[in-house]
Amino acid sequence: MHIPSDHGPIPDRRPPRRAPAPVIWGAAMTLLLTALGGWVISTGTGQDREAKRAVSTGALSLPWPRDGQASVTDTRTGASGTSGEQEPVPIASVTKVMTAHVILTGHPLKQGQSGPLITVDQQAEDESVSSVESTVRVEAGQRLTQRQLLEMLLLPSGNNIARLLARWDAGSEAAFVAKMNRTAADLDMRRTTYTDASGLGPTTMSTSDDQLRLARKVMRNATFRAIVATPEVTVGGPTGTVANTNRLLGTAGNIGVKTGSSTPAGGALMWAATTGRAPDTGLILGVVLHQKPNTTPAEGLDAAFLAAEQLAEAARQGGRS
Repeated sequence: MHIPSDHGPIPDRRPPRRAPAPVIWGAAMTLLLTALGGWVISTGTGQDREAKRAVSTGALSLPWPRDGQASVTDTRTGASGTSGEQEPVPIASVTKVMTAHVILTGHPLKQGQSGPLITVDQQAEDESVSSVESTVRVEAGQRLTQRQLLEMLLLPSGNNIARLLARWDAGSEAAFVAKMNRTAADLDMRRTTYTDASGLGPTTMSTSDDQLRLARKVMRNATFRAIVATPEVTVGGPTGTVANTNRLLGTAGNIGVKTGSSTPAGGALMWAATTGRAPDTGLILGVVLHQKPNTTPAEGLDAAFLAAEQLAEAARQGGRS
């Protein structure tokens, strides 16, 4: 099994591009988003660094990252917040959340079910070893269950597995990507465009607000929740054991969801955490995008982990302005 960092192209050395500081959204936009999703939006407004990190105008006051985009919601209370300009940016392997959602919508799995056996094709084997993308070792003719392939998609972030699932479901990756975009439209993800099933391409773009909509939808699926909360899984055969790339699991109540990193995307993370207040009272969901783009994937992902951990800890403590 070959699992390099969750990244795509070889990094260049251009200095990081700094995103505009968060700005206050007008009352009309707040009313519109409230009508769409029942969310109260808050954004940082300070002029110095500390103010940008601490000041918010709505229901949540959180240590927002200085750059990039971030969105958080407490599903128990409905309180939400956002920071950064909500313009589409590359999202790298966070793309695989939509890939899994489309697969589970078309081929539902109840808790404990493994689903049908799927035969690994030659293309998936040929793509198993790569120095420029995240892959999982498989061999042509290997028979794996739908759940095993979802685990290999979401834990070690196998790009070759994303494309294999796309071909299995829709006949071709292009046809599957069309399904992804139709699903995004159905979820009112208006600033999202999927161009591949894995997120390797920099033209797959979205915003933290749009990805938060997807998080709210997919985390209602018990099978998806169970998979993304798993630290590692033993598949056996040529694949062996695959480990979860999300090192926040078990910290700040974190129970998932999906990492992403590449040179153009920087670090990206969709995350979910328990509220820490009482059982069965909802989750805190968040998305952090475009952290240290144009550095290295490792630097970007480190920044995304740090930002998400700080947001989760603050939100679990109440996060009220």
